[in-house]
Amino acid sequence: MLVEFQMFMNDVVQAARNDMVEAGYQQLTTPEEVEEVFSKPGSSLVLINSVCGCAGGIARPSAAYMKNYEVQADNYLTVFAGQDKEATEKARSYFKGYAPSSPSFALLKDGEIKMMLERHEIEGHEPIEVVQKLEKGVDTYFK
Repeated sequence: MLVEFQMFMNDVVQAARNDMVEAGYQQLTTPEEVEEVFSKPGSSLVLINSVCGCAGGIARPSAAYMKNYEVQADNYLTVFAGQDKEATEKARSYFKGYAPSSPSFALLKDGEIKMMLERHEIEGHEPIEVVQKLEKGVDTYFK
């Protein structure tokens, strides 16, 4: 039974990863990858992914939609909370002033946190509400 559950969870995690890769997001799985991308000049939209329902039903679809928004980030990135723990911890070290939250979104400009959309702003909201918050942040910080 435990082995079957682990196999199921591996499938769930892989599907969540695939959602973001197919949407055009770069997976960051190590602290070194996070440091390399976050330390470069430019704008980044980062999804802190997870396997919860609000990630699958709200955050990931919202993230995918943002790839089609008129104002584009230089980088579309994702780290997976609970899976790639060191990479997620490194990413969160850039989110000064914000408690760990997943799923969540971070808008970074030149490695500096500009906006955070935390779980409480995702869970229980419609995807369009999340998209509108992200669009406002992107318009403010990336235009």
